[in-house]
Amino acid sequence: MDLSIWEKESFYAPADVIIIGSGFVGLWSAYYLKKRNPRLSITIVDRGIIPTGASTRNAGFACFGSVTELIADSEKIGEENMLDIVRLRYQGLKKIRKTFRRTDIGYEELGGYELITAEQPYELDRLRSVIDALNQKLRKITHKKAFYLNDEGIKNFGFASVQHLVENRLEGQLHSGKLCLQLLQLVQSMGVQVLNNIEVKAFEKINGKIELDTAQGFRLTAERLLFCTNAFAKQLMPLLDVEPARGQVLVTSPIPSLKFRGTFHYDEGFYYFRNLGNRVLLGGARNQAFEEEHSYNMTTTDRIQGALEKFLREVILPGENFTIDHRWSGIMGIGREKKPIVQELQENIFGALRMSGMGVALAPEIGKIIAKKITAS
Repeated sequence: MDLSIWEKESFYAPADVIIIGSGFVGLWSAYYLKKRNPRLSITIVDRGIIPTGASTRNAGFACFGSVTELIADSEKIGEENMLDIVRLRYQGLKKIRKTFRRTDIGYEELGGYELITAEQPYELDRLRSVIDALNQKLRKITHKKAFYLNDEGIKNFGFASVQHLVENRLEGQLHSGKLCLQLLQLVQSMGVQVLNNIEVKAFEKINGKIELDTAQGFRLTAERLLFCTNAFAKQLMPLLDVEPARGQVLVTSPIPSLKFRGTFHYDEGFYYFRNLGNRVLLGGARNQAFEEEHSYNMTTTDRIQGALEKFLREVILPGENFTIDHRWSGIMGIGREKKPIVQELQENIFGALRMSGMGVALAPEIGKIIAKKITAS
């Protein structure tokens, strides 16, 4: 496509920074870049009409980690790394609440919970010991007690086959679409340009500039380039340690007698559900078919949806009548390491990637870190 001179000198003009990806990480990165240097010209490009990787397709949890997830992370990546990640998540959630009015992003601090069943190796005494130890370690981050044993809630919430319930009073839920829209409007008000429906096919350095080839047939030019496309970054940079992980979700019909409100985790966070008004939003079960869910294909599958429905009928809503009104999937970015990639990948080419399913909470702090690195280069 041949561009007019007006287009070349306005919408497609060379930028100081081009960000690929208009999801949470891309938007927060643009926000902090502008805060650090308001004179920077910043263009965000996204191949979708709206961001459609994970930012607008997740479960809307404002969480920083369940007990069994954090214990598993300590064993896999070490306690210090686990606490570093929790710190980023917790600070990110605080930044979201500070930046936006709760009503504008659908934020409700209803608490988070974790279900413990007989299939998990947590007898009561061990569970109490684990909770006490975690609370002590997290207090430097939260300055409050986070986890409480709340077995009385099992009957009140109507769950079946659950032995113990752990409550986290510092977590909440939000509307992912509204948060993304508020962020988009915020960065645009700061002078950030967002170009949708433009797919970057390749990039190269020419005479000290970074040139981007687009599927639309024209080129974009930048001084510095930032990848914020999570797992999809691997399609342009194959050597990155980031892989796609599909997360499938369903939402029930309204249930007038729904007994619980809040966000809930089970099995190290591989299952997660919440109330959405008087409906239930349930996602996960990726651990039932890791290889199958290692996919860029944004569809739902009978295998995972069947596992979700089984959990819904046998544990969450035993004896309730309901239908499934909505199903969808999103693509997370994971890798051999759980810590995000936040670094200069090549000269003047940066990456803020691998959120491991926690992009909502991580994005504000990751955006702040990468903006500092970019402006210091």
